[in-house]
Amino acid sequence: MILTLNDRVARFCATFFHIGDLPLAPGSAASAVALVLAFLVHPWPILYIALGVLVTIVGFMTAGQVETLIGKKDPGCIVIDEVAGIMISFLFLPMTWPVMLTGFFLFRAFDMFKIYPANKFEAMGGAHGIMLDDIMAGVYTNIVLQIAVRVVGIA
Repeated sequence: MILTLNDRVARFCATFFHIGDLPLAPGSAASAVALVLAFLVHPWPILYIALGVLVTIVGFMTAGQVETLIGKKDPGCIVIDEVAGIMISFLFLPMTWPVMLTGFFLFRAFDMFKIYPANKFEAMGGAHGIMLDDIMAGVYTNIVLQIAVRVVGIA
């Protein structure tokens, strides 16, 4: 199969610069890289939000196309959804080691266990199914971390 330039660019984006092509745990690897990225841009809230929105939009634009190219529902190489989810996970939170480590593992757990309505989103298929379950995992993670920071004081 010959890929067009558009297909190659979509795959490059959806695999988040080919991190999704790693042979072992590409979703966790992409989440870790996204956490570093979130940490680096955290001091500039407008940049943080803009980057999160950009990643999410690009994810919606490319994930379904790459899913169709590969011919498999939600293939593991598509990891831009993890990046979007991580950016949501740490929005408006202090980027301290306890928060980052807790958030990373919470996000991975929420992403794996697909708590309602994430499981319904995943069942949608296409770009929406790929992106929305991880966005929901990011929302769940952010809520838990907001409570942990404000009530328990883990920061």
